[in-house]
Amino acid sequence: MALAENRKARFDYEILDDFEVGIELLGREVKSTREGKMNLTGAYAIIRGGEVYLVGADIPSYQPKNVLEGYDPQRTRRLLLHKKEIERLAQNVEEKGLTLVPLKVYDKGGKVKVLLGLSRRKKKQDKREKIKKEEVKREMKRILKRVRE
Repeated sequence: MALAENRKARFDYEILDDFEVGIELLGREVKSTREGKMNLTGAYAIIRGGEVYLVGADIPSYQPKNVLEGYDPQRTRRLLLHKKEIERLAQNVEEKGLTLVPLKVYDKGGKVKVLLGLSRRKKKQDKREKIKKEEVKREMKRILKRVRE
């Protein structure tokens, strides 16, 4: 079961590969995430200093009336990967101009995991074609439904 999902990512990006990674969270952030309050819209991952960080993910406070002073819901959070995986991702991002996008956050064995996608941004024309295909599918379903009745 997904705790948070970035639905727009699959529309805006062509996902080439995906990785299951851990995420470093505070206790209050884990509780908030498990309640489904996390928002991945506009989030992305960067590689800096041999580590991968999640930028732009919004995790509001678990208890809105009991917020720690100076808590930033959009702070940069570290993602947990093996060194070889980080090196491979860094190489792909630098050479091929790809982007790391979080696709969804879920609970696995009591730990919060992030499905990180190695992706390429879609062009406007590709998006339009996808929308047209979906509209044609919907229209075909409507016609088939009328024929069956």
